[in-house]
Amino acid sequence: MRKVLLLGIGNPGRRDDGLGPALAERIEQLHLPCVTVDADYQLTVDDAADAANHDVLIVADADATGEEPYYFKPFAASDHLEFSSHSMEPGGVLGLCERAFGRKPEAFVLAIRGYEFDVFVEGLTEKAAGNLELAQQFLMRFLEGDRTSGAS
Repeated sequence: MRKVLLLGIGNPGRRDDGLGPALAERIEQLHLPCVTVDADYQLTVDDAADAANHDVLIVADADATGEEPYYFKPFAASDHLEFSSHSMEPGGVLGLCERAFGRKPEAFVLAIRGYEFDVFVEGLTEKAAGNLELAQQFLMRFLEGDRTSGAS
């Protein structure tokens, strides 16, 4: 079986920005074999080391302007490695994984449409929670091997 790393990114204290960690929490509760789940506020250089131990990397995050209810697209490694104490881009994580560890997992972003980000309140908006449910259903099909069920 292919080993999958799901990274849920976002701040649950900023309303819909918590979509990535919310998805990660739901998937972690299922205790799926060969699926490792982690959640944090942003991607870090440590995520490259974790990705090197997996065949598939999925970065789940909220998106304020993207397709509804979500989109799921592959992303490529980036040679441009720019990071700060705040964050790294998904391509940078994958590029570092390749350069530092000689591994290049298949990589995807699962961006879930959110609507409210500018308040310090925990809990998703109703519409974002519905998008989360649809994204989870899609992700479960993907993890079960149905690669033909496209995004949204």
